[in-house]
Amino acid sequence: MLLLAGPRFLVRGTLRVVTATVQAVESLPRIAAALEDVRATLHHVERLTAYIAQEVPELVYQLEQLREADVSRESPRTG
Repeated sequence: MLLLAGPRFLVRGTLRVVTATVQAVESLPRIAAALEDVRATLHHVERLTAYIAQEVPELVYQLEQLREADVSRESPRTG
């Protein structure tokens, strides 16, 4: 009985390794699809940051113009 325990453990271990390998191979397409989604998302984020980088200077300029217009409309304080 003790002599048969070694081969049983070997067979069970081999089956576990084969099962894990098959599961890993079957999950590769899902991993590839997820990586493709991440790549597309990063590309979109890159495009958004480029757009923001182009628009921020114009936004700052417009805010400065509004601030100057607001300051010029205020009446001088008499004290």
